[in-house]
Amino acid sequence: MKSQDIVVLLKLVSLHQQLRGVERFHQNSPEPFDWQGWNDEIEEQIDEQPIVRLLAEEFTVRGLEASLGISKSEVNASIKRSQRTGLILKDRKTGYPKANIPCLIEFICHGLKYVFAAEPGAMMRGIPTAAAAPVLQGELISASEYIYVWPDPIGKEMGQSLLPLYKSVPHAVRRDPELYASLALIDAIRLGNPREAGLARHLLEKRLKA
Repeated sequence: MKSQDIVVLLKLVSLHQQLRGVERFHQNSPEPFDWQGWNDEIEEQIDEQPIVRLLAEEFTVRGLEASLGISKSEVNASIKRSQRTGLILKDRKTGYPKANIPCLIEFICHGLKYVFAAEPGAMMRGIPTAAAAPVLQGELISASEYIYVWPDPIGKEMGQSLLPLYKSVPHAVRRDPELYASLALIDAIRLGNPREAGLARHLLEKRLKA
């Protein structure tokens, strides 16, 4: 396993959640024949929602490359590695690659910090992560005067640098708030503070199972 595999897996979780959200909206919306805006004998073809087509493109290797900043060859290799270990399954309904949520949670909560240990570095400008990220703001009161950030030249905060799981994470999270939340929670787990890690595990499990 490589660190970018976790990024790819979490992106797949986010995409499936977005797809389910579109489906729920569609299911809860009135069907065309309930609107009674035309004669019964007139049959109109309803096109697939554009957002569903866009999401379908995001599941492709090319789509994942664009959204994650990981090359197509690396994305393809990552998916194959996760399929071999059972961390990726094929969705029965859509055929899209899908993260095996129980196995992913088990690895993140109990093994990730040992395989991909966090290594804080120098003070830099970047994107807040771990306890400083929006997903944990208001949940914890940190005794440290510093926050952790992923180094990024257009980041707004100054803090102790923490290398993300993959170099393109700052690019990827600016395009996906759910991915940002999940990766920031993972950093709180990786850093090892028992209280922060415990809360982060609880919140991450809740989000991944949503």
